[in-house]
Amino acid sequence: MRTLLATTRDRFLLALQYQDYRNLWIATTFSASAAWALIIARGWLAFELTDGSLWVGIVTFAAIGPRVFSTPIAGFLADRFDRQKLLRWIFALNMGNNIVLALLVMTGNAGPWTLTFLALTNGTLRAAQMTTATALIPNLVSKDHLLNAIALNQATQQGARMFGALAIIPLLGFVNIEAAFWLCSSFYFFGFLQVSRVKTRSTGVIDKSQGFWSNLFEGFVYVYKRPIIMSMVLLVLAHCALTMSYESLLPAISREKLGAGSVGVSFLIAGIGGGALFTSIFLAGVRSESARGKLFLFFAFSSGLVPLLLAVSDSNTVSIAATVVMGANQAGFMTISHTIIQSLTEDHVRGRVAGVYSVHVGGSMAVTNMANAAIADVFSASSVLVVGGLIFVGIVFISLGSGTLRRLYFPRIAPAAVGAAAD
Repeated sequence: MRTLLATTRDRFLLALQYQDYRNLWIATTFSASAAWALIIARGWLAFELTDGSLWVGIVTFAAIGPRVFSTPIAGFLADRFDRQKLLRWIFALNMGNNIVLALLVMTGNAGPWTLTFLALTNGTLRAAQMTTATALIPNLVSKDHLLNAIALNQATQQGARMFGALAIIPLLGFVNIEAAFWLCSSFYFFGFLQVSRVKTRSTGVIDKSQGFWSNLFEGFVYVYKRPIIMSMVLLVLAHCALTMSYESLLPAISREKLGAGSVGVSFLIAGIGGGALFTSIFLAGVRSESARGKLFLFFAFSSGLVPLLLAVSDSNTVSIAATVVMGANQAGFMTISHTIIQSLTEDHVRGRVAGVYSVHVGGSMAVTNMANAAIADVFSASSVLVVGGLIFVGIVFISLGSGTLRRLYFPRIAPAAVGAAAD
């Protein structure tokens, strides 16, 4: 048993030996769990208040959309100021925002527009937190353990879907919905305590000879001048828009196909989180570049095909099983893509590049979630899943014709060397 535990630690959990990384990892677990629990609770409340999917899409858009405008600024701030102090402020403000939301829901004063405004605030702070944490992580571990740290961070982000969803199921089923919002507030409080324990101080490098706007958009210039990073970002954008923008569809799927209400939504999200957690931890132990490239291609195709199973299922068991496989494939794709991008990015601009990445990911998911909700009210949530999945499969086939992406799918040399050659 000791040998098994030691092997697991040395292969999958290397980054957790660093105390500061461990503190940030725990804080991220709490905040990500709160974020996913909020998506469920806000979405279901909007669905009940308006009896339709459109407002669910609007509220979800408000929570994800801020990545488009807030992450470039957050990336600049993460390269300009102390990243740990910035994270403390973000956690404290998000806790306050959730307390206000819980009070409004408890007193019956939370209408669709109120939910949208507070979701916008939460999403802005959440996007800033993710960008800042991404920039801080490489300063908390040795270079040899960076890929493991990134993979474990992705495991936290993805697995939180399961933890957040399961945490609020008893509250939604047996207490009331306002209790779910209070739980989210407590998650941010515990996250604040953990991030306050991080002792490492780090900043990026801001060129004082350039103006504010030049420094702000340095991340875009850095990404767009490097074909391998740009290709990755655009492929991730398509993946998020076509296969991962389903949060606004789940209330309709749960009620119309499964007859399970808000608890059904929680189980569907939990299934996605469970599959995502398993894959992310598995990838933390993958060290072969060749294996990682082939897995990346496999996850890309699977991400487009598996949602079809959820679309055609009318069984609770099959639907939850489908979400588990969806989460596993989507998390695998996102973890590998994020790892490749971070491994190719220099530290002095890491915050701003993380902001650019988040703009593409969050922007595509926000817009598509709202569009999907509107389409689902006219056609059906199932048809949206089918069309999006098949389009992405076609994009992956086309990507095989790109020499840049083929070198990632079937690497012959390390990605860092490819990036150097591309530069």
